[in-house]
This record gives sequence, C-alpha cells and structure tokens, in this order.
Amino acid sequence: MSRQIIVAENAGFCFGVKRAVDMTVDYNNKNDSKVYTLGPLIHNEDVVRSLEEQGIYQIDSDAIEKLNPGDTIVIRSHGITPEIKEQIKKAGAKMVDATCPYVSSIQRKARKYHKQGYQIIIVGDRNHPEVIGINGWCNNSAIVTKDGSELRDLPDKVCVLSQTTEKQSNYEKTLEAVSGQGREVLAFNTICNATRERQSSADQVSKIVDMMVVIGGRHSSNTKKLYEICSRNCSNTILVENSSELPEWAVKDPEIKKVGITAGASTPDWIIDDVIKKLRGIEQQDMNGNKTAAGAKATEDNR
Repeated sequence: MSRQIIVAENAGFCFGVKRAVDMTVDYNNKNDSKVYTLGPLIHNEDVVRSLEEQGIYQIDSDAIEKLNPGDTIVIRSHGITPEIKEQIKKAGAKMVDATCPYVSSIQRKARKYHKQGYQIIIVGDRNHPEVIGINGWCNNSAIVTKDGSELRDLPDKVCVLSQTTEKQSNYEKTLEAVSGQGREVLAFNTICNATRERQSSADQVSKIVDMMVVIGGRHSSNTKKLYEICSRNCSNTILVENSSELPEWAVKDPEIKKVGITAGASTPDWIIDDVIKKLRGIEQQDMNGNKTAAGAKATEDNR
C-alpha cells in the first residue's frame, strides 16, 4: 500500500522537557544517592517507565517528609510553589531544579507584579501543575481562567499571564475580556514559542490529510490541545501514546492515502519513529524472533 506520511515540522520533545530528562538521567549516572522526581517527570508513561528502569522513581508531595538526608529530588519542568521548596529543604534532601526556564520566568513575573499590587490572572488549566506552581508565587491569589468569559468586577490593576502550553486563541479572548473593562492592564503572552510552533504546524498539516495522528500522553495538556486543533480540521484524528495503540484500521485502510503526524512536547523521537514504521507496515524482529511493527531507530526524510 502506497501511503504518504507528513510529519509536522515542529513535533515532539521541547527544550524544557528534553532539558529535564537530560538533567535527571545525567545526575543519576554521576551520583550514588537515590534519585526521585516530584510527580512524573514528564507526561509520558513510556519515558517514566524508562526512568524507573534506571532506578529513578516518582513520589508525591505527601512523601517529601519521608525522604532521607542525602536523597535527591528532581523538580520537573512544570515547576513548584515556594512552599514545596521549603518542604524539600526541611527534609534535608538535595534538589535538582529542572523547572523550564520559560516557566521560571512566569513565576518571577507573578511574584513581582503581585508585590506591586496587581491582580494576577493566569490563562490555563486550574489543576495543571504548572499553573499551581505559578499561583504559588503570588500567594495563591491568582484568578485562573480558560478564556476570560467569566471575568467580572476586576480590580484596577491587573496582570495577565498564560500557561506555557495554552492555546493562543484562549489568551487573546482573555485579553479582550480584561481590556474591555477599562482597567490598568499588564499583559504578557507567556505561551512558549515551542507551543505556538507545534500548534501552528499541526494546524497546517491537519488541513491536508486523510487521517491525523497525534502522539502523546493523555494527561499532557499540550497534547490535548494539539488534538483539539487537529480535530477541527480533520474529523479522522486519533490520539495515541505509542505505536501499540494504533487501531488496525488506521494501519490497513487503503482509502487513507495521506497521513499527518504531530506529537506533544513530552513525546521522544523514538516513539514517533515507532508510529511511522507501523503506519508504513514495516516489520522487524524483536529479541525473541517475533515480528513487530515498531522499532526505536526509524528515520523519516521529512522530519
């Protein structure tokens, strides 16, 4: 079956996620202490399992006080609140801060303008760890909104920030809602470039294909938004975490001539390559001599 596969120009690991994974693995290889991550390092179960195989396990914030002096805890790219940092210090554990620099910049803005009397408004998902962390830097006083539609009776001084993985349209709607109330408004479009680029290229590809495959963790905010964008353009859009989740019809349907692929910021290249190989019907033998439709070292010309 002849099938054209188009991979979005910007897909897969972003700078912040790759940095966090590299920092964690590098520290674990060079130190003898037990290494933990505060929550899953990234929203990708395959990567989390790979870290566990290397002896790096996740713990919840409730378990911080159980850490032993000398243990190491890695702060994931989403960042944390000042209160959590204090808990880690009190536990006597070492801390590797892998907070994405873009997220750290938003935290500093939240703290600065909160101290200057501005009401902080965060455009994003209320329960997302990044938003929870940012809110902690303004004494948990931020108003969190999806698109500003519910905002009423705002104070005179307002500062608008955004979750790094939020949709541009939601930020713009919020800014319009806030500005329309005639307040003193400071607005910082803190959606990171990687997010904008992924959403833009996914939008373009999904308009010209018979099927769109979005690869990423189901708990990943940026992956969900990629799926939403692609679904608007291509009704035949599916979300998978890896090649094993590809339905048989997606692999074998002869009517699907052109397939688009994008991937969330927590999806490593080898998972994308696995999906490409399976969609092409390429088989290889695993260590037990069984045929599989996925491999970790596939390449694609248009990636």
